[in-house]
Amino acid sequence: MEDKKIKVTLVKSLIGRLENQKANAAALGLKKIGDSNILPDTDCTRGMIKKVSHMVKVEEA
Repeated sequence: MEDKKIKVTLVKSLIGRLENQKANAAALGLKKIGDSNILPDTDCTRGMIKKVSHMVKVEEA
């Protein structure tokens, strides 16, 4: 079985965002604009991405 991975990149600033959005970005491993992280493509990860979808770019890795 092949594990799917996704690459998440922060493209908008966290300044002035809601605390739960900042927490989700941190949980995804994103601290500043341009930061990227490769994560497993799970329902949990997709849920976190959905909360900050307006601030991140998602690609298949």
